[in-house]
Amino acid sequence: LPVAGLMRYGAMAYPGREVVTFTGDGARRQTYAQTALRAARLAGALRGLGVDADQRVATLLWNNSEHLEAYLAVPSMGAVLHTLNLRLAPAELGYIVNHAADHVVVVDPTLVPLLAQVLPQAPGVRHVLVTGPASEAAALAGQLAGQGHEVHAYEDVLAAAPEVFDWPDLDERTAAAMCYTSGTTGRPKGVVYSHRS
Repeated sequence: LPVAGLMRYGAMAYPGREVVTFTGDGARRQTYAQTALRAARLAGALRGLGVDADQRVATLLWNNSEHLEAYLAVPSMGAVLHTLNLRLAPAELGYIVNHAADHVVVVDPTLVPLLAQVLPQAPGVRHVLVTGPASEAAALAGQLAGQGHEVHAYEDVLAAAPEVFDWPDLDERTAAAMCYTSGTTGRPKGVVYSHRS
């Protein structure tokens, strides 16, 4: 039950079904086929940024199409998706990002101020992909100058990536995603989920 199989089936059996993201000003729509294509581009872009094997790619995103693309691309390429709880304080997020050894963070522009407080505590994060307008990525890059984090506009890295990705044949027991507890005693604890689970 690897995630790539679910993605391929959805794109083949229901290519015209829509993924709808409410933006506050209306809705953005894309088909399952388009979502699978964008997931392939995201995987190619992440591979180009050095994500291989089981490296962690964190998301600080709302429930939107970009988050779905990450949910499909990251585990399917053999990396591990790490969803960050956007309700946590910067100090807690910093601890979690470091403990998980996140290599990349994909962030929504509305959450850039929160991430900007976390990144000085997270030197292991090499790349940040900002969804939305490229101007948001440029603004964050200016804030983080000299800290060792490369900031990219999500749409630009997708546009530069190939339309196809050679999805590896993964064992269903391979790590696919991870989350951390919150509101418990002591430090947050991480849990890793396999493709099958």
